[in-house]
Amino acid sequence: MDKPRLAIGLVHYPIEDKQKNIVSTNVTNFDIHDIARAARMYGAEKYYIIHPMREQLMFVERVLDHWRTGQGAKFNPSRKTALARLQTAESFEAALKDWGAPNVLTIATHARPIPGVETMGFRALRDVMWEKKKPCFLLFGTGYGMTEEFMKGCSAILEPIRGAPPDDFRHLSVRSAVSICLDRLMGSW
Repeated sequence: MDKPRLAIGLVHYPIEDKQKNIVSTNVTNFDIHDIARAARMYGAEKYYIIHPMREQLMFVERVLDHWRTGQGAKFNPSRKTALARLQTAESFEAALKDWGAPNVLTIATHARPIPGVETMGFRALRDVMWEKKKPCFLLFGTGYGMTEEFMKGCSAILEPIRGAPPDDFRHLSVRSAVSICLDRLMGSW
């Protein structure tokens, strides 16, 4: 069976902080590398780091240059391979246009359901992607998550990842959340 078309985006704006202010978050080196590796392992066509500030995108490009063409490319060829599908974009709209897939489902992720936004389960989304061949752009927020307004512009929100503790703790690193979601949607289980 052909693998579904999937792009993922790590959104750094518009993001909420702890007090629900709209902010931009900083790009982290761990997110660049670890999410790129997961995206490559599970067959995502593209991984976009989305940030409106040129300085932050330049930081990402410097890291990519080191691992794609600099000393890092010779030192660790598998890292070069993992980072090959990573691109930067100043906005989600620019990333979506760059990817160019037709009739894309835009799916936001969040630790809790959002009123007014359809929630889609992992099994349902996997079926749409694998059986109905619908391309999907899966979006992950940083900080305390994407704004509700941003998520309301998406096709749906993916059901939250639930853990085992009785206190319903939900504060995974975005790297962990990406890996779990990719395995559930693209894994060969």
